[in-house]
Amino acid sequence: MPGRILSRMESGRLRSRLLNVALSAAVVVSVACSPAGAETISKALARAYVINPDLNQQRASVRAVDESMPNALAGYRPNVTATVDVGRGWLGQHAGSSYKTPGDTKYSTNPRGNGVSVTQNLWNGNRTMNGVDRAETQIFAARETLRLTEQNVLSSAVIAYMNVFRDTAILNLRRNNVEVLEQQLRQARDRFQVGEVTRTDVAQSEASLAQAQAEAFTAQSTLQSSIANYRSYIGDDPKNLQPARPLDKLIPPSLQAAIGMSEMEHPGLQAARFTAEAARIYVRVVEGQLYPTIGLTGTFSRRNDVVTTPDVKTNSASVVALLSVPIYEGGAVYSNVRQAKELFQQSQLQADLQRETIRGQVVSAWGVWSNSSAVIQASQAQVRAAEIALNGVREEAKVGQRTTLDVLNAQQALLNARVLLVTAQRERVVGSYSLTASTGRLSASMLGLEVDVYDPSVHYAQVRGKWIGTGTPDGR
Repeated sequence: MPGRILSRMESGRLRSRLLNVALSAAVVVSVACSPAGAETISKALARAYVINPDLNQQRASVRAVDESMPNALAGYRPNVTATVDVGRGWLGQHAGSSYKTPGDTKYSTNPRGNGVSVTQNLWNGNRTMNGVDRAETQIFAARETLRLTEQNVLSSAVIAYMNVFRDTAILNLRRNNVEVLEQQLRQARDRFQVGEVTRTDVAQSEASLAQAQAEAFTAQSTLQSSIANYRSYIGDDPKNLQPARPLDKLIPPSLQAAIGMSEMEHPGLQAARFTAEAARIYVRVVEGQLYPTIGLTGTFSRRNDVVTTPDVKTNSASVVALLSVPIYEGGAVYSNVRQAKELFQQSQLQADLQRETIRGQVVSAWGVWSNSSAVIQASQAQVRAAEIALNGVREEAKVGQRTTLDVLNAQQALLNARVLLVTAQRERVVGSYSLTASTGRLSASMLGLEVDVYDPSVHYAQVRGKWIGTGTPDGR
């Protein structure tokens, strides 16, 4: 009798423990870690936007592409060359007897001079004009590539954030499950000592505890991996992450609206279109090599060729217009034109492929997001049903209608249901951000992050009209 009273008391404490685990699990699902100083997803994304190396290297790439504009504009500007020469020379002459003053004469000279030459292109088959258009198009393509990189970085940061949040909750659930199973094993051993259960029941409890411990260690390893991934994107270890809400405010009202928005705004598609346009303009640039060129060259020089006597100083100036007509270049230019046309066609096909790829991403992301609410509701219903089932199995086990294995199975079913609920909540948040990215609207400005939004047009304006100077606008 004392053994039965003890087992009932422990059974009551165990049910209370299970209830506490259920409540704590619910708190983990809704608010994993939210004490003072907790980090929100907005703060994490803001940090990734500022310090992520992939995003920063792409910004540097855009700045490098900006320099293609002053490079192209150089075709409109003159080329100025200055020359200076100085030297030492000797001259010897020999006059024969037939001359009035026969004999040898020697002179030493100090030739020196300076000059300047100015060459101005007047027309080169519109290669300069088309080169400027191509440079501008390439700059637009680089900016869209930067927007795409920004989207990818923010999307990856969201996934890293939510993975840590999910894996933390799962680890807490599995650790709590280990504690419950440890207490249940102690109870089973006490009941075995008084003959209420068999050795089989104890072994089943030991097996369940061992499995739970292994799952807890696995969950801990998964969390450590997620933390490492979090640091690679966001630049710091996660600390007290707060739950994130789905990004429903930026979701289009329908799938067709989302597809239409992606065709208009997705940076990957826009970059492909600008790249195709740059390839089309390049065809005209290469064709310009087959046209005549007209240039103007002005020169001025001064010579100071000093001899023993007299001093000779000469100034000269000239302005020359030159018309150059290419006749035959060995076929190389014609080959380059054909090659440029094929590359243009390839870039058009790549833009079409990109459009279809993005469309598929939108459809896939829409399916995940639109079903996420239903998945969460089903998971919540599963958790509630599993809680009721576990309580019922435990009550039936007290009167001998259920075995220890039935209780362990019911408890494992509840744990699995809670893990699925945590995963479903993670999928809904990640799905909303993925859908926003597939439409081309995931950016720091659209998310309202508290950062100074990088504006690539600032650097472009700083370097576009530069004629001289090797220093970059930031002082390097």
